[in-house]
Amino acid sequence: MDGGGGLRLNMNTLDYLILALYFVTVLGVGFAARRAIRTSVDFFLSGRSLPAWVTGLAFVSANLGALEIIGMAANGAQYGVMTVHYYWIGAVPAMVFLGIVMMPFYYGSRVRSVPEYLRLRFNRPTHLLNALSFAAAQVLIAGVNLYALALVMQALLGWPLWIAIVVGAFIVLAYITVGGLSGAIYNEVLQFFVILAGLIPVTVIGLVKVGGVSGLMDAVKGSKLGEAGLHAWQGTGSTDNPLGAHWLGIVFGLGFVLSFGYWTTNFAEVQRALSARNMSAARRTPIIAAYPKLFIPLVTIIPGLVALVTVKGLGAESGSLVYNNAIPLLMRDLLPNGVLGVAVTGLLASFMAGMAANVSGFNTVFTYDIWQAYVQRDRSDEYYLRIGRLATVGGVVVGIGTAFIAAGFSNIMNYIQALFSLFNAPLFATFIIGMFWKRMSAVAGFWSLLLGTLAALFTYLGYKFFGWFDFNSDLEESFWGAGIAFVTVAVVAAIITPLTRPKRRDELEGLVYGMADTTLADDSLAGDAAWYRSPVLLGGIAVLLAILFYLPVF
Repeated sequence: MDGGGGLRLNMNTLDYLILALYFVTVLGVGFAARRAIRTSVDFFLSGRSLPAWVTGLAFVSANLGALEIIGMAANGAQYGVMTVHYYWIGAVPAMVFLGIVMMPFYYGSRVRSVPEYLRLRFNRPTHLLNALSFAAAQVLIAGVNLYALALVMQALLGWPLWIAIVVGAFIVLAYITVGGLSGAIYNEVLQFFVILAGLIPVTVIGLVKVGGVSGLMDAVKGSKLGEAGLHAWQGTGSTDNPLGAHWLGIVFGLGFVLSFGYWTTNFAEVQRALSARNMSAARRTPIIAAYPKLFIPLVTIIPGLVALVTVKGLGAESGSLVYNNAIPLLMRDLLPNGVLGVAVTGLLASFMAGMAANVSGFNTVFTYDIWQAYVQRDRSDEYYLRIGRLATVGGVVVGIGTAFIAAGFSNIMNYIQALFSLFNAPLFATFIIGMFWKRMSAVAGFWSLLLGTLAALFTYLGYKFFGWFDFNSDLEESFWGAGIAFVTVAVVAAIITPLTRPKRRDELEGLVYGMADTTLADDSLAGDAAWYRSPVLLGGIAVLLAILFYLPVF
């Protein structure tokens, strides 16, 4: 099948009606959520009142943005089955760890954000450093989602990229500014099902086109990936594999540092769990999300492989045949009208969900952890609610600018992983060491986070721009950059902590493992003690399934 001719999709009136209905529904949900907003906690954390199934679906949907759909399909086409590492070792174990181990500290301490936890555990300089770096990361990642959204708008409407970016941003801005986090979360639940409704037809029709699973496997063997494109672990004893990564980098860099750094300290995700109605629901939130996460490779990686073997010339450095366009190209080539409208709607929903998560995380941290903490303290709740809405507008405007940065990458997954290794890996290392080592001092926390971030930045710049380091791929660099950041944090903490004064025991209650806050009230509800709601049992089953899923593609 020829992949030339651009990306313009042959949309008809039915397709546009489906798309318009979705946009109207999204805005309607935002306006409906507005009625429940009376305080800043309602706006930023949904009043901590949502059930676990809602927050769980929102948790996975918030991640189901450009990174997942465009990025993972691009990775499927470029690296083959090895892309499953981003799910089964690079997501599920960390999501379970967040629910079982870390949510009691987040939810139990009643913090409103991840940076606020660092202020309580360490000090204000550490808090400010993390708040600023998180805010920067969120607008950069929001730009990725917005750019990917604009690519599809450009493809289906033929609009110039900048117009598509502005229009997409306006829609997201409208329902978050009006409905706050509740508007974002309820839309994310809706978007989860819309996304699946859009991706499943692409996957099924694509498989039929290539002769089923066996036909796809034969075609991949004959592609530039070859037999190696069908295996997850074979060849990882060296770097002679499609990903160009050693198993040590996959396990430690991706499976531990990058994965745990993203899922356990990224406030855009953690915020969904903090909006749950009690501790039990908060702990189950990421674990419930882990179950659909196990199966999402079926509708991201498989389409990427189908695109690899059906779209001639896929993988060009520029133009319509870059890896990022694997999904839009399949939609153009495979889907009939009507189904095309559903698929396009699902794709747009995924980008809006991802961007909404970034923007809602940004406005909370900017308002609580930057503006309230360091600019205007002790103002009325109405004032901070107004600042939050203004921060939403500001975050979207900056996201429009950062969307053009993402446009410079042929595979946005490489860009995303570079951001994670720079921002999330050193934060996770500082967080996890501080949580389990009560002796770690506040001064050590600040310098560990700062020098870990600089170590990751040094590794990236040395590889990408100065030629100081040689890696087999951008993704391998992100694995090792994350690992280097983690080790740097650990070494700095070990050196500085003995030379500085630790915090008092009473200052660490509820913040450090083994030092529970005995003043916390029991907020469990009827039914929370049932065996099928046990976070440990549910989490254990999810991790076991992740291990078993590797066996057919080992």
